[in-house]
Order: sequence, then structure tokens, then C-alpha cells
Amino acid sequence: MDEIKKVKSISIWVFIVPFVAINTCLILITQFHALFPNQEHIVHNSLWPYIDGGLSISRAARPYPSWLIFKPAMFLTSFLLIKYWYFNRDIILNFNKDFKHLKKIIFFGVGSAVALVIHSIFLGIEFDNNLYKLFRRVIMLVFIIFEITAQAYLVAALYSVKEKLSKFINIKVLKLKLVLVSTLIVVAVIAIPIISWPGNTFKFVKHALEWDYFLGVITFYLLTYFMWKNKN
Repeated sequence: MDEIKKVKSISIWVFIVPFVAINTCLILITQFHALFPNQEHIVHNSLWPYIDGGLSISRAARPYPSWLIFKPAMFLTSFLLIKYWYFNRDIILNFNKDFKHLKKIIFFGVGSAVALVIHSIFLGIEFDNNLYKLFRRVIMLVFIIFEITAQAYLVAALYSVKEKLSKFINIKVLKLKLVLVSTLIVVAVIAIPIISWPGNTFKFVKHALEWDYFLGVITFYLLTYFMWKNKN
């Protein structure tokens, strides 16, 4: 199937592009301080935010010149995500035309891509307005909820036809995707009270969660690449 080849090809780039972009921003802001015109933006005390939570992803990505890398990468990722979800829809239709949640996969998958574009557009634009700050948080929350929901529905769809797909997929990797999505949902539920806590309380925990959760979300696409078998 041509759609399988396309999904396999796109999925690896959905992982690589944001991973490289965000970690490049991290390296710039922590190691190449001379590149930043405003020295208030640089960070000295975070060696590995995935563990120490020394800064947030937005802190790494929003200053100039970091956003020159981050924004185009997120726009490209959003474009690839939209194609990814539509190609998966076509695959499911080939094996199960009656899957009742197909429209939900597209709604939440494409919706997450749109939310990522909106978040990227407004990143770095600062207004001292509580409503605007709330808007940015809501958009980021929408992205996370929509993305995880789309991933969960897709895994459910693939499981519903796993016997028919046995020649095309590695079942063990599909099970890993199920474990990953389940973990992301559980972590999200547990983390909501921590993230919602006002002020700088749990700041470092919030930041570490953000980095690790980002890695978990895009790892879903890396697993997609390894799940589909190479077929001539």
C-alpha cells in the first residue's frame, strides 16, 4: 500500500524535526550566549532540563534567534502531522471501512496540528495581559489533549484490524505504542494538579515534565516508523 510507505516516511520526520529543533534551541540558549542580543534571555544553570527542569521549552524557543529555528520547524511539523493523520485514515479505510471513530481521529489529529501552528505564531509575542496569557496556555493544553486523543483513537483503530495488518506491522511495536499512549494519559491526569498550581511552586518539576512529555509525544511517531514493515 502506497499510504503505508508514506506514513512510514512522514512519521520519522515528525519525530526528527521537532526533536532537533527544540534541542538546538536548548543548546543555543545554554551554550552560545553571544548569539543572543538580550543577555537576559540566556540560561546558565541548566545542563539537562529533562531532569533538572532548569528552563521551559518556551523559554528556550521564544527569544531571538531561537525562534528562527523553532517556528519554521513547528510549521513544518504541523504540515507533516496533517498529512500523517489523513494517510492513516486511508489505511484504516482499506482494512475497516466501518470503524466508528475515524472522523474523531481526523478531528483531533488535524486539530492538534492547527493548535501547534497557533501556539508557534504567538510564541515570543509578549503582552502584559492576563487574558492573552490564558489564551496561550489554553492553546497549548488543546494541543496536548487533541494529540493524545488522536493517538489513542489511532492505536484503537489499528488494534481493531491487527489480524488483517499482521503482514504489514510489527505487533510488538504496536503494543509499545499502546503502553506509551496509556502512560501519557496517566501522566497527564496526575500532572494536572501540579501544572495548575499557581506561581513558581513546583516550577522545576513543571519544566522537567514539559520536556519529558514532549519527548514521549513525539516518540509515538518514532514507533510508527518501526511498526510498519518494509514491503517491496
